[in-house]
Amino acid sequence: MGENDADGEQAGDVEDEEDEEEDYDEDEESDESEGTGDRDDDDDEDDDDDDDEDDDDDDDDKMDPQLVEELDSFARSFKDVANRFRLISKIGEGTFSSVYRAEDMEYDAFDNSWDLDRSPEGKRRLSMGDTLSPISKRQKKVGVGPRRKKYVAIKRIYVTSSPQRILNELVLLHTLSRCDSIAPLITAFRSQDQVVAILPYYKHADYRAFYRQLPLMEFKYYMKSLVTALEHVHLHGILHRDVKPTNFLYDPEKRRGVLVDFGLAERESVDPSYCTCRGYGENNHIRHITDRQPIGGYLKNDPRPGRRANRAGTRGFRAPEVLLKCLNQTTKIDMWSVGVILLSFMSKRFPFFNSADDIDAMIEIASIFGKPKISACSRLHGSMFDTNIPTVPDRGFTLEEIVDWAVNGTDVDETESSTRSLVDEDPEKDLAFDFLTKCLEVDFRKRISAQEALRHQFLAGI
Repeated sequence: MGENDADGEQAGDVEDEEDEEEDYDEDEESDESEGTGDRDDDDDEDDDDDDDEDDDDDDDDKMDPQLVEELDSFARSFKDVANRFRLISKIGEGTFSSVYRAEDMEYDAFDNSWDLDRSPEGKRRLSMGDTLSPISKRQKKVGVGPRRKKYVAIKRIYVTSSPQRILNELVLLHTLSRCDSIAPLITAFRSQDQVVAILPYYKHADYRAFYRQLPLMEFKYYMKSLVTALEHVHLHGILHRDVKPTNFLYDPEKRRGVLVDFGLAERESVDPSYCTCRGYGENNHIRHITDRQPIGGYLKNDPRPGRRANRAGTRGFRAPEVLLKCLNQTTKIDMWSVGVILLSFMSKRFPFFNSADDIDAMIEIASIFGKPKISACSRLHGSMFDTNIPTVPDRGFTLEEIVDWAVNGTDVDETESSTRSLVDEDPEKDLAFDFLTKCLEVDFRKRISAQEALRHQFLAGI
């Protein structure tokens, strides 16, 4: 797990009580950034404008001919985009979409109240219909609006995406548009079978460029901004499902980040054929069955129907209940991902978990928390977990031990902690480890929520 890890033995069994079938929405690996860019203070506007113009010139000089052709083809096939925006560069690409940086040529012709840095008047948010309304003559007269270039991120959604998936993303973006930590949907266009979404362009720092050097006190602002965004998402009963550094655009200088990419997001719901975790502890019959010890092997032709559950997300960031095909997935899956990000920061290893499939992912988690804890988690969701890998411990390790091993190379064994006095070195680490432990709780019922996380001492003081 993580960078510079030696290859280890990886084998084990995760046996569901029902046959596995091919699930929908498997790993959605996406490196796209839907917008980058800090919304700069008024004092810096002129300098930033000059920098943007220089960047545009550099982009034109260095642009690959193949990319130039791609941008031209996009503009030709989508006249609505070409008439209003000047495509500059490609800033991301994922499984279901590509993202381009562009200049909004008609910015001043519309009421862009979503742009919180325009003016005091512009700090109010309107509905999407108002956002597209032309500005009034009075607004033009008083000079409401920016006097410099404005950039957007254009998300071109591939035709391979289902219409329902596209509609779902656009509706959720509109629903969540009233939070400063979430990229709002400016507008959207459709031309035949093509759909594009227009989002703000945010400058940000690459997570890999700062996570090793950023002090813990500064990283608290990263976590506070991320959890604030998730609180807003979760209060609307929505699961993001793909929380990871590339989907949270953060600027360390401004201490501000924006959550993007709601392509996998969905509303929280309970499947009618709910997971056993809903009634666990309330039904002794269920507990008796799931507490049985697994027997060697499994039926060659098991007639039981397979369990179908949404397992969408990015490898290494998915919660145990997602890997175990829980049908009752909640917003707590996003808080597990928050914990993985914090663990990667504290251990200085990214990605921390680096599994190739779900079984390897469960082995990695069990290597930290121990066999008994993962077995209990599996039984909670109507599955059984068993492995004979000697490196998977019975006791498990504390997260302090894991971080010390990752940072200092200290050996970690099951009988004696070799942890150095991390807390004595930095009192904030005590709070950080407590917060981390609450995020990386394998039992989702005990895992901290976004609202609770904001009240935790680790984040409450900033």
